[in-house]
Amino acid sequence: LLYATLHMAGFPLTVDDLKNFRKIGSLTPGHPEYGVTSGVEMSTGPLGQGIASAVGMALAEKILESRYQFPKGRKEFKGNSLINYNVYVLVGDGDLMEGISYEAASLAGTLKLDNLIVLYDSNNISLDGFTNMAFTESVEQRFKALGWDTILVKNGQSYDEINKAITKAKKNSKPTLIEVKTILGQGSALENSNESHGKPLAKEDIVNLKRKLNMSLDPFKVEDEAKAYFREKIAIHSNKKYSDWSTNYHNYLNIVLNGDNSKLKNLISNDVIIDFNKLDLHFDMNEKKSLRDLNGEVLNELAKYIPNMIGGSADLASSTKAYIKNSYDINSKNYDNKNIRFGVREHAMGAILNGLALSNFRPFGSTFLSFADYLKPAMRLSCLMNLPVTYIFTHDSVTIGEDGPTHQPIEQLAMLRSIPNLNVFRPADGKEILGSWAYILKSKKPSCIVLSRNEVPTLQNTKPENVFYGAYTVLDFDNPHAIIIATGSEVSLAVNIALDLSKNNIRIRVVSMPEVNIFLNQPIEYQEKILPKTVKKFVLEAASSYGWHRFVYNDNYLITIDRFGVSGKKDDVLKYLNFDYEKIKERIKKYL
Repeated sequence: LLYATLHMAGFPLTVDDLKNFRKIGSLTPGHPEYGVTSGVEMSTGPLGQGIASAVGMALAEKILESRYQFPKGRKEFKGNSLINYNVYVLVGDGDLMEGISYEAASLAGTLKLDNLIVLYDSNNISLDGFTNMAFTESVEQRFKALGWDTILVKNGQSYDEINKAITKAKKNSKPTLIEVKTILGQGSALENSNESHGKPLAKEDIVNLKRKLNMSLDPFKVEDEAKAYFREKIAIHSNKKYSDWSTNYHNYLNIVLNGDNSKLKNLISNDVIIDFNKLDLHFDMNEKKSLRDLNGEVLNELAKYIPNMIGGSADLASSTKAYIKNSYDINSKNYDNKNIRFGVREHAMGAILNGLALSNFRPFGSTFLSFADYLKPAMRLSCLMNLPVTYIFTHDSVTIGEDGPTHQPIEQLAMLRSIPNLNVFRPADGKEILGSWAYILKSKKPSCIVLSRNEVPTLQNTKPENVFYGAYTVLDFDNPHAIIIATGSEVSLAVNIALDLSKNNIRIRVVSMPEVNIFLNQPIEYQEKILPKTVKKFVLEAASSYGWHRFVYNDNYLITIDRFGVSGKKDDVLKYLNFDYEKIKERIKKYL
């Protein structure tokens, strides 16, 4: 439907492109893909992601609408703001069954996103059969309870009914769900059957259906007159709107901004140019601080220079420290702020961040690392679309202690590192945090920054610029007996152990590896310089060993944790898991 509509509207999709549907390398993949097909605004397929990302798009519009208001009383302007548009979503029963749609719709209702209009194709059938086998609640009542307005269109074949519903929805002060009753496969032999959900119609059935609709029987045939009519209607509809907007834009640029278009650049680009040397950040070598606190300091400094940086947490800002202090919370009365209260809605948070990124924001979201799994489907779409979303994960290891195994991440780092096109930074101190952000903002890729809540020292030899190599040496000796590869808060632990062992003339090089995949993409000469093949290597990380075997001779050299944690005081937990200072040091000595 989308590809055919884009073709009819004059987008660069030919009939041959339509014929190549679902073929490798075509402009018409099985599910629409962002960046592949002109006119496709996001990659879709996983149910519920579209409506949830649309909440992010609608929120983006409300923020921009508030930010670019016209001066009151000036007759040169038409309307109230330079930015003023609605976001339309087409959903089915499956989208509304997925939990993410509830999470996102709940926040949309709370924020009163009246520019969000959802058309619900309500046909009572899903892939396996009639929806009453598994989906019997009143969708109308559910959305009303979430703070939405609802409109019922009884006849999904009625253009006038649908048009009236949309016209009414545009005037609402709430987001609107328009339930449109339809019959799946109407007019075909598979009418009102789940078989028409994904099963192609038989050739004879297609012929009969086309005859009923008084259409040409030739495959892929569309009358030129029909195309011309369709495109003419679009032109009539859009040309006046574009002309009015263009006038508003030039008036705003000249009257409000005195000709300076630099303040409008983020409307069409999310490029970030910052002189990191001018940031007001100081890392005290004599002071220990938690990495989450240090990241909060860096985040707040960066936000001063990035107008389209925006984000929040899943009800954990007080714990993750991912909060912009020189701004306020976005709410239904004031959208022009930088902090989003997502509530306990990790999955929707991820999709909303995608919607914001697709609207040229540089969004971030934060939660505990152990809850990264709640975000995974939306995060995967960030990576598929190559969106500059930053995920801030704190409480990154078993050292959080008393909260126990449910909150002590083990396998999450390996999971994140396995996702294609995702940078996963685990910095060792404030300088590496700064370097991680420098890389994140330059790369414009989806990224994670993984942080400890425990206090760590600022290390002597860490450097922000060295993060760009993925790994580098932070402590070295001539002709080292072994190398410890460490990440995050374990880097300072490795340095202390190496210094301790040096008293016994055991020479250990310590390599900090804040981003594994960046290191593996360095020239082989650099990799072998940092990790010579002839020197034994240990890996020190308080998480799963998965992914680390490529660096070591055998499992004896993996000082990791491959079991769930336990509730108790931090030091007791580390001893219980054989990950305390003395046991790690003795293990290294044993296998030298």
